[in-house]
Amino acid sequence: MLEIIQVQSIPIFMLLLVRVLAFFITMPLFSYRTIPLPFKIGISFFIALLMYTTVDTSGFVLDENYLFLLAKEIIVGLLIGLIAYLILAAVQIAGGFIDFQMGFAIANVVDPQTGAQSPLIGQYFYIIALLFLLSVDGHHLLIDGMFYSYQLIPIDAFVPFQDGRLPEFIMRIFNQLFLIAFQMSIPIVGCLFLVDVALGIIARTVPQLNVFVVGLPLKIFVSFAVLVVFLGLYMTLAKNLFAAMFEAMHGLMKLFGGI
Repeated sequence: MLEIIQVQSIPIFMLLLVRVLAFFITMPLFSYRTIPLPFKIGISFFIALLMYTTVDTSGFVLDENYLFLLAKEIIVGLLIGLIAYLILAAVQIAGGFIDFQMGFAIANVVDPQTGAQSPLIGQYFYIIALLFLLSVDGHHLLIDGMFYSYQLIPIDAFVPFQDGRLPEFIMRIFNQLFLIAFQMSIPIVGCLFLVDVALGIIARTVPQLNVFVVGLPLKIFVSFAVLVVFLGLYMTLAKNLFAAMFEAMHGLMKLFGGI
């Protein structure tokens, strides 16, 4: 541990610290505003300190490219955390689809974790997904993925951003994101579509009935009933969501590592 406090080791430690800190700025759970900034800096410092004792830094040479390596580490950390956050955002998209059909789209709430408006059902799904992620030690897997990122993306190597595979990878991730969101929302959205069809038939057969007054509470009741029934299916989809998130992080690391 004495080597860590030597002056010549500070540039290497800074490269480790900025990647970990950038990762904690954008990753799910730790990036939220409800987590104090001193905690983020402190945990990033100690994780980088542990990584310094295990990551192979023997080939590092301090030269005029050091500032570019710092910028590369920041970009890598931000993008790895951002790709995990984007995949988890599929839950919010699914909640937006459901709220639009339920009529809750006019009653968005402010998420205290991100400071942005989010749909009611989306926020409910999102909290369950985060609790499920914590229950299966997903936060440990995220940190573990950051640790093993140094095997794919060494600190003394530059990222091939000019690689033509990067746009294709981003398009595939967005495609997967909306596919997962559609799978999460289709049970409730499909049932609400059938309710709309039934209300349309009733409106044609019984013109005296005001379907606009009856329809909204009926759709809310049906939505909650279907939500209770399909909650087990949602947990299975959340499991697939986390698997896709870790796979996307690994794929991005391999892409940045030129593999």
